[in-house]
Amino acid sequence: MNHNTPITPRPLPLSSRTAQAQRLASADQLRAQGVPAAEVAARCRPGGWQQLLPGVFLLHPGPPTSEDRLRAALLYARRTGAVPTQGPDAMITGLAALTLHRFSSAPPLTALERIDVLVPRTRRLRSTGWVRVVRAPEPPEPVELTGLPVAPVARAVADAVSGLSDAETARRLLTEAVRGGHCEPGAVVRELSRARLLSRPHVVDAVDSLLAEGRSLSEQRLYEMVREFALPDPLWNVDLRLPGGPHLGGVDAYWPDQAVAVELDTRAPRQDDDELWTEYTRKREHLERLGITVVHLTPRKLREAMDQQATVVRTALMAAPDRHPAAYVVVLPR
Repeated sequence: MNHNTPITPRPLPLSSRTAQAQRLASADQLRAQGVPAAEVAARCRPGGWQQLLPGVFLLHPGPPTSEDRLRAALLYARRTGAVPTQGPDAMITGLAALTLHRFSSAPPLTALERIDVLVPRTRRLRSTGWVRVVRAPEPPEPVELTGLPVAPVARAVADAVSGLSDAETARRLLTEAVRGGHCEPGAVVRELSRARLLSRPHVVDAVDSLLAEGRSLSEQRLYEMVREFALPDPLWNVDLRLPGGPHLGGVDAYWPDQAVAVELDTRAPRQDDDELWTEYTRKREHLERLGITVVHLTPRKLREAMDQQATVVRTALMAAPDRHPAAYVVVLPR
């Protein structure tokens, strides 16, 4: 046998048995199949196998496809010698992940010069070539897209923004995450905060627009819930005050006859979150001491389980006759 003789190794123990997965193998997998390092080196000559990344080989000639590059990045991140972890060991994140999530504002895979891979913080792994290693203390649970583990949208957006300096591109990604119904603004801001990106001016500007749009979408869903589930029409977006007394706070919907208020929690987890939560709790407790039932709804609940939230509001309205009469409050538009 000479170096030009084609070699077809025995089936490799890859996680997927698709023809695409068979195109790639790690050095460990080849070794397990009895292919020695010398033979691998011999195959990696012009017109033969190709080493795409350290310890990762394409077992075919010709340029790698976009899927080859994605799978190669994962193979590189899962190399032997990793510290065992409880959660997922590696997943695609950043712009590549958003492309797999079908973001129109993300570039096609063929245009990406870099693929981001998210791994646990304990991994001893360096960025190399066109792979950027991103670490997380507690990686999220991946979703499976096209047979690949991919970071959820909120995390992928944060990792994509961390590598961008263009404010307009960051704004488009953040806006599509919310407007496209992929996730709630709070989830994105939480990931941006964990990545310590909220101090960047172009990110702050984009986040302000994101939160405003997210609140508008949540209000639209609240209107839709009242209409679709035939709830009584409330007074929308009002301020409550005691007669001649202090301001009690604003609510998103109020049924004065039943003394039931709905408040959307669209707070963003910023540095002053504890202070905002304290103020929110104080307002809610004050209203409830006056006999007003406050129903707390999150954008996620409205998006994912609108029927259940409608039942919660309807139950609160039906229970009004069984409660002590509420204090009289003045209702003003806000």
